[in-house]
Amino acid sequence: MQRKKNADMPLTRDELLLRLNDLDIRTTTIDHPAVFTVAESETVEIPLPGAHTKNLFLKDDRSRLVLVIAKSATVVDLKGLGKRLGMGRFSFGKPDLLMCTLGVTPGSVTAFAVANDVEGRVTVVVDETLMEHDSVNCHPLENTATTNIACEDLLRFIRSTGHEPRVMALTAADAVARS
Repeated sequence: MQRKKNADMPLTRDELLLRLNDLDIRTTTIDHPAVFTVAESETVEIPLPGAHTKNLFLKDDRSRLVLVIAKSATVVDLKGLGKRLGMGRFSFGKPDLLMCTLGVTPGSVTAFAVANDVEGRVTVVVDETLMEHDSVNCHPLENTATTNIACEDLLRFIRSTGHEPRVMALTAADAVARS
């Protein structure tokens, strides 16, 4: 399955879940009150196995875009990540850029949003520590629910959108240990 053709209409939650089903990817989705930050999500009981994620939408000084999908507790070394990717200094992408590129608003950023990147502008980076888990938990394009998906299935979904995920160390200590 390739990128969605209509850039003006981002995928909805229901369309995402249908797409996952079409790919024979099994998921479990739980509704909950809206959460906008990792700290807020820790106050909501989400009875799903696996690692919880946080997502960073970044732009470098040459306007190249990156979506970082990290374990919620990971402290991402943005400077080191920029160097390892061969990119410049990162800043957080503005809400209007986020909406027009990934079709979501702040607080709803998710790995699944790459399906809305119809131009293929976003580099997808996945925290290697997430791959130590059987499954991960991500918002299904809205922050009022969480979807559990097997790690390998998440990578398969990302690839189905035309993006090749780069699994790598995101903390300074992990990056040094692997160099």
